[in-house]
Amino acid sequence: MRKAGVILLFLLTILPFLLAAQENDDPEWDYYYTDFYSRGDQTFIISLGTVFPTLFMNNGHKINHKFSPPVGGTGSLSYQYYFNPNVLIGGEVGGMFLPTLGNNTLFIITVGVKGGYQFYYRKFEFPLSVTLGVSWHRYLGMGYFGPFLKGGGAAFYRFTNSWSFGLNANWFWFPEWTRKKRENVHGNMIDLTLCARYHF
Repeated sequence: MRKAGVILLFLLTILPFLLAAQENDDPEWDYYYTDFYSRGDQTFIISLGTVFPTLFMNNGHKINHKFSPPVGGTGSLSYQYYFNPNVLIGGEVGGMFLPTLGNNTLFIITVGVKGGYQFYYRKFEFPLSVTLGVSWHRYLGMGYFGPFLKGGGAAFYRFTNSWSFGLNANWFWFPEWTRKKRENVHGNMIDLTLCARYHF
């Protein structure tokens, strides 16, 4: 299973580069302007990377999260619609897993709506975004459903007219609210992902 997962990850990572290489013969691509984005333009993004549990709080006190190693895996698929070259809105579906000291695994699935603003410098694009949505947590047969908040930024290089590639970093806030306020937990995580973005 691990070999199959590694092969799938490799294919998902390398496929956009192979497709982009075939499109790089467009002579018009020598002239790049930010008005390539206009109202109605859209992008689809594939992201894969790692997630780091950072800070967990309960009633103002720090909790030892017991994730070991303190890193897991994450991935997402997202869609964005542009109102103009800078303002965007979209949606995202993602997931992450984190192993624990007891050889168990925490799974989280997220679905959210995102909004953002994008800056430019030549062929480099720097989107900043905020995502608000719901998440499902699963651990040792126990489940939790609640809200989550995510904010972050990315740096993309516009490789061709249709493809850009880059790095993305986000901060996640996962509150777990219970009937007993003293048992509420606020989890904070950071992710770092490689991204392939298709423009259409």
